[in-house]
Amino acid sequence: MNQFDAPALSPADPDANTTDLLIGRLAEAPDAVLFSTPTKDGGWSPITTREFHAQVVALAKGFVAAGIQPGDKVGLMSKTRYEWTLVDFAMWFAGGVLVPVYETSSPSQIRWNLSDSGAISLIVETADNFARFDEVHPELPLIQNVWQIDLGDLDKLVAQGVDVPDAEIERRRNLAVGSDIATLIYTSGSTGKPRGCVLTHSNFVETSRNARLGLGEVLEDASTLLFITTAHVFARLIAVLSVHAGVNVGHQPDTRFLLPSMESFKPTFLLAVPRVFEKVYNVSEQKAETGGKGKIFRAAADVAIAHSKALEEGTKIPLGMKIKFAVYDKLVFSKLRTALGGRVKYAVSGSAPLGARLGHFYHSLGITILEGYGLTETTAPATVNRPAKSKIGTVGPALPGVSIRIEEDGEILVKGVNVFEGYWKNPEATDAALKDGWLHTGDIGALDADGFLTITGRKKEIIVTAGGKNVAPAALEDPIRANPLVGQVIVVGDRRPFISALVTLDPEMLPVWLNNAGEDAAMTVTEAAVNPVVIAEIQRAIDVANENVSRAESIRKFQVLAIDLTEESGHLTPKLSIKRNVILADFADVIDEMYAGAPATTGISLAG
Repeated sequence: MNQFDAPALSPADPDANTTDLLIGRLAEAPDAVLFSTPTKDGGWSPITTREFHAQVVALAKGFVAAGIQPGDKVGLMSKTRYEWTLVDFAMWFAGGVLVPVYETSSPSQIRWNLSDSGAISLIVETADNFARFDEVHPELPLIQNVWQIDLGDLDKLVAQGVDVPDAEIERRRNLAVGSDIATLIYTSGSTGKPRGCVLTHSNFVETSRNARLGLGEVLEDASTLLFITTAHVFARLIAVLSVHAGVNVGHQPDTRFLLPSMESFKPTFLLAVPRVFEKVYNVSEQKAETGGKGKIFRAAADVAIAHSKALEEGTKIPLGMKIKFAVYDKLVFSKLRTALGGRVKYAVSGSAPLGARLGHFYHSLGITILEGYGLTETTAPATVNRPAKSKIGTVGPALPGVSIRIEEDGEILVKGVNVFEGYWKNPEATDAALKDGWLHTGDIGALDADGFLTITGRKKEIIVTAGGKNVAPAALEDPIRANPLVGQVIVVGDRRPFISALVTLDPEMLPVWLNNAGEDAAMTVTEAAVNPVVIAEIQRAIDVANENVSRAESIRKFQVLAIDLTEESGHLTPKLSIKRNVILADFADVIDEMYAGAPATTGISLAG
């Protein structure tokens, strides 16, 4: 199959804009809880749809009083919190266009987003956010106002707008039609300078309406705890969809407090990137190892995966497996479910491949991970697995209202209600990406007979060895990264005689792993990078990955780096994707050294 079309479940409404989603929710269930905000005693305070709407209108009046005109661009730099979505809808009600800025952005990144977009005001969360903006403020003459959430400036805006009539807000919120710009979201810059993606009101409205119908029971009587950044399109779309579908949303931006927050909030579904699911698994495994129950945990995981595979294939579960599963469910799985709040039935995973092993593991916990695929240019989802239509290891079929096509070279093309209008002030890039309405994603994949998409790599990241072998890095990197000791892995070898890899250690897991391995837990990352026991474990992880590829595609050498690759170091995007081009440039000497006169069997993997 080279094309799959999913008919829209919601009739198109070209006159609708994002504010209609909140107005519709207000009419449907005005007194239902729409948000919950954290209290000082660790509890949650409910906010109904009626209360949220009143706060949105009041803040919109403040923006109007402050001089925001319809079509004005306003930057927002804040971590995930209730106020993010409040500002988002208030700006739409005032007729403005929000330009998200990652809260971790550097001064130069802030300057680019605000200057390129033509933003005339900025909302920041903290004094630190303001300080970074202030470094480049002289280079941003268009910025008229800067409001800081932590200083209570949103309340001040509300007070400023008390004399603005309701009729003015109603007039403004009705100005935009579906084809008008709703937001300008800048790409994370993993392949160069960030480009502004023009997402329309129809992109959000039609994607939300079709997603609500397509995801069905996931969103019924549901609650979710958002912890990934709302500046990213993935969480942004879920936040808007939750308003439309009436999902009770809580926020916890600090992942250090994620588990306690989940225990108290008790969400029914989660939104996360694969690294979060890997972390939960790895922390659980190492905790079991510390308590002398590592073998039990790994045995339980093997049974869980086998049990899930048998269920998916529809084969009869052997009695012995049923008994083992029941025992492990009580000893291991029930504790993990409790740690996640006890009510999680679904988890939506995106931004990178999850891997079938983890998908099957969580499935046996009673948590169906609905892996999906999309880009900023597709308003987040293009494909997603559904409760009644799911295949572990794939990213699902097309979302209703979306078509997926596979070109002869394997590139994935997307067309539909979710596809953006183009890149802001960049017609050349727009023409290269959009052809006859089809978005050329740059990703490589395949559709099965049922229309389920599998991602195999990035077109621009395909490595061609000196021997002419095409290698997709993700097929090697993803299983290696699943090892608890590994932070990041970057496969290299373009125009080289064989495949190699750069590996970093996970600084959080390192001391736990070292302790469980009988090594000095106080060992630094620099010391660990050359420790024989650590090297042997990395070797084992690479050997496992090599078992899935041919010898010509397998990793022959690797180098453990003595540093961590982070967003702050400039090597990861805010959604924790690697900036491959930056890493290849920064570690060119290390890469050259791996190939400098040494045979392909030095220090290294021989499996595969």
